[in-house]
Amino acid sequence: MTRVALVTGGTRGIGAPISIALKNKGYKVVVTYHNNEEAALKFQETNQIPTYQWDISNFEACQKGIEQVIKDHGPIDILVNNGGITRDSVLHRQSTDHWNQVITTNLTSCFNMTRGVIESMRERGFGRIINISSVNALRGQIGQANYCASKAGIIGFTKALALENAKKGITVNAIAPGYIDTDMVRAVSTPILEQIISTIPLGRLGQAEEIARAVVFLAEDGAGYITGETLNINGGLHCN
Repeated sequence: MTRVALVTGGTRGIGAPISIALKNKGYKVVVTYHNNEEAALKFQETNQIPTYQWDISNFEACQKGIEQVIKDHGPIDILVNNGGITRDSVLHRQSTDHWNQVITTNLTSCFNMTRGVIESMRERGFGRIINISSVNALRGQIGQANYCASKAGIIGFTKALALENAKKGITVNAIAPGYIDTDMVRAVSTPILEQIISTIPLGRLGQAEEIARAVVFLAEDGAGYITGETLNINGGLHCN
């Protein structure tokens, strides 16, 4: 039976190439989005990948959405927690709303989504959970205390969840991308973007397809002995 993969935030940014790569590998892929319905419908039509709209920061919405996906496509075998936002500002000027929005969308969503699939994965003795963190979870970044905290939390979440579920045939890993050539990064002013690129040893932005290939690898049966790990893909910007 074809395995089902669910990708949050899977219609834009890094998420879109992840979704397409998984489909090309033979998985039955479904994706979530929150706000940009026009982009989501265009993605669905172009790639023939079903899209579902809900707010991943809302627990009840996640449970209802996951139930609908299972009803439509069957049990979820692979979960990619990719959806996320930024609300940048230095902490002494940061609002509680911007703190809470980033923490709930980036980190709490991992609980919300994983809680909805983990029991079924345990019962069936198989699962792949892949969480998208960030290089800035490891090295920090000015103006991103909320974002860095959320993405660092994902790494701790990954390690604990991996230990809890290893005996049930479930692997849990994180990927920490560096600066990737997406609309969000390209929105940075040219002088700042050039400065960022100058600090990357490989001298370029990463491509979203490079992250997608790593997700596909971790989803495969052949990666079944890898769990609790964080794969850094950042062009040498930060090395553990």
